[in-house]
Order: sequence, then C-alpha cells, then structure tokens
Amino acid sequence: MVSDTLPRGTGQAPPPPAASGAPADRAARPGGGKGRDAFFDNAKYLAIVLVAMGHAWEPLRGGSRTVTALYMLVYAFHMPAFIIISGYFSRGFDAAPGRVKRLLTGVAVPYVVFEVAYTLFTRWADGEPDRPISLLDPLYLTWFLAALFIWRLTTPIWKVVRWPLPIALAIAMLATLSPEIGKDLDLQRALQFLPYFVLGLLLKPEHFQLVRRRAARIAAVPVFLGAAVTAYWAVPRMNYAWFFHRSSAAELAAPAWTGPLMTLALFGCCLVLVACFLALVPRRRMWFTALGAGTLYGYLLHGFFIQAANHWDWSDHTWFHQPLGKITVTLVAGAGVTLLCTPPVRRVFRGVMEPKMAWAFRRNQDA
Repeated sequence: MVSDTLPRGTGQAPPPPAASGAPADRAARPGGGKGRDAFFDNAKYLAIVLVAMGHAWEPLRGGSRTVTALYMLVYAFHMPAFIIISGYFSRGFDAAPGRVKRLLTGVAVPYVVFEVAYTLFTRWADGEPDRPISLLDPLYLTWFLAALFIWRLTTPIWKVVRWPLPIALAIAMLATLSPEIGKDLDLQRALQFLPYFVLGLLLKPEHFQLVRRRAARIAAVPVFLGAAVTAYWAVPRMNYAWFFHRSSAAELAAPAWTGPLMTLALFGCCLVLVACFLALVPRRRMWFTALGAGTLYGYLLHGFFIQAANHWDWSDHTWFHQPLGKITVTLVAGAGVTLLCTPPVRRVFRGVMEPKMAWAFRRNQDA
C-alpha cells in the first residue's frame, strides 16, 4: 500500500519560518529569537522514528493484535503532529519571490526527484517493470510533499478568511463524501488533512508553552495508556484506514453520513494525542536534537530500505513474529532512520533535497 506516514517537520519560525519551502529545517525559537529550539527538533526526530517503526510494523499487523493496536495508536497522531508543526512554521509564507523560490527548491524539486526514484525502485521491488512514471500520482512517501506544496500555496487565503479552521474542517468533511476526487496529487488526503495544517497556522508560541508544562506531561501518560488500551479494544471493531485520511466513506464501505462525523471525531482524538505527544517531548538539548534538522532525509530515504526488505519477504520468517523478533524489528527501524538523519547522509543527498538552483531563477529574488 502507499505509505501513510509523514516526513520531517517544517519551515522556520516567524518571520523566517515560512520562508523555507522545506518542511522544517530551521526550527527557530517560538518567540522568534535566533537559534534553534531544541523542543521542535526533538519533536521532529521522535516523530520520524515513529514513522519508520510504523512502516516496519506493517507486515506484522495481520498476526498480532498488539502490533496492530500500536500501529493504530501511532497513526492516530504522528502525521497530524507533523502537519500541525508544518502549518505553524508556515505562518510567514506570503508568496514573496524568495519564499516561492524556497518552496520550489525545498518541496517541489524533492517531490519530482523522489517520485521518479520511487517509481524506478518499485519496478524492481514490486516486479512491475512497466510501471509508468506519473508526477500526478504521488507514490509511497511523496504524497506529503505534494500536499505540503498545496497547503503552503493556500496559506495567504487562510490568513484573510474570517473562519479558517471551520472552513478547513468543512472542506475535509465534504472530501469524505466525494470518492470521485481521484488520485491526482493525492488530493483526497491533502483535503482531509487540511484542518491540521490550518490549525498550525493559527497557533502561537504560547499555545506550545501550554503543553510544555509539568502538569501536561503528567497528564499525557495516563491519556496515552488509555489510548493504547482503547486501540487494542478497537482492533477487531474499527477500520483503522480512517486514520490514513486518504479514502472517502464510500471507499471504506461505510455509510456516507459517517464520513463527516468521523472527520470531526478523529480531529478531536488526534489533537488530544498530538498534545500528549508534544507534552512528552524533551525541552532541552538531547543527543538526538541535532538530528531533527535532517528528518526529511530520514523520511524519504528510509522508504527504499523498507521496500527492499519487503521485496525479500523478511516477514515470512516466523522468528520476526515472535516477541523478540518484533522488538528487534522495531529497534532496527528506529536505528536505521536515525542514521539517515545524520550529517554525513545529509551532505551526500543535499543536492537533491535542498538544491540551490541559482541557474533556474532570476537574480534578486530573495525578498
């Protein structure tokens, strides 16, 4: 299936924040001061680790209710968390030439490069040598870049309308009633996740301070435990494809009226879990803080290893379905994506992830 994860965090904090087209390479301090805020870098790194673990768990879901429950729990908040942070660091995007340039080099170019790369790789991994290259049908992990490009271009609109979040929620609710939207640019998913991006645009530094309080951290633990128990209970009772936000109600074989209701219910549920996740994120510099600047690299590159492993049918070995095997898979996935976020890897792939492309733009376009 096409992956339902989410890549690195986003942009830069106001006023620099949205100047960057890439999801989040410069997580500046919420107050707008100079320097990076360890909190956001930590959040991005921990989220990308959960993304990789979720992908590693996919082949193990069928034979384990526990793995499926953890999978549901992670997918309930890791993508919304990334998108909310993306929106928060997009507040400064105003379609100025320099910011459009960085949007093209930091989002559009990586999308094209990895859409082609994943298509060619999938021809081998899935045994489909004739699979066509289509830039309109995001493959595997590239859907987030396509969605981020769309969301960020619409940022000026959400800044001027009177009720941005209710309007975004209405659009998402209507999307669940429209199976004919199709797969072009994975628009169904872009529309259903739109409210999280718009919410991020509306957030202010003081809102993040609320989840960084000690009381919030204490409350987050029982909430997560309760969510895990609920997920375990829901495994045989709920279609967790709702958390992917990529299908209409009809495509999930559900009555049409459930689409809008599930949109609102999931929005509330996801926000609670995102708040709990952010409450548990360390506020000080950790050994992995610096890796938060390279989460886009980890996100886009780890997919090749996941696909290759699935090509070799690693999950057919019964040992991986044993408790120790599942733990090993989880740790390997976390360690692997961590390595892909490191400076040496970023230096190798910076040319396609963050190209300068001065030759493609007119001079004096940095304003």
